[in-house]
Amino acid sequence: MVTVNSDFQSVCDKLTSMSTEDSNSRNSYSEDAAPAAGSGVSQQIRDIAEVPAVEVITTGAVHLMSAAAVKVGLADDPNAEDLKDLDEARKLITALAGLVSAAAPEIGSQHAGPLRDGLRSLQLAFREASLIPDAPGKGPGEKFTGPVN
Repeated sequence: MVTVNSDFQSVCDKLTSMSTEDSNSRNSYSEDAAPAAGSGVSQQIRDIAEVPAVEVITTGAVHLMSAAAVKVGLADDPNAEDLKDLDEARKLITALAGLVSAAAPEIGSQHAGPLRDGLRSLQLAFREASLIPDAPGKGPGEKFTGPVN
């Protein structure tokens, strides 16, 4: 598993700690679990229906953040430079910015604040990693967040 630098990792840690053990224990859905029959699918649907929307949204955002961090070159791995792909990072950061901007009013500041912090860190890391910097307001996700300095 690839890890990312400590500033970004602390944001991800804050986000993951927001999930309660209770909601995690209710969700027995697993991507690896193949449904044995129609009743298995029904059980999976019931299980995912119990997961609060805020948890689904923040989990999706954390996945986007993690992928973008690797693509920006923030992986704490000897081959981090080989994993770097700024074109892919731009897409992931823009998708994250759209999700965070759209979801913020729905999920509240407790969840949106750390997501915005992580997004801003990624936007700044992208700007730093770019050989030819984007004009202010033209960087990844900045059409949703405004210029990042």
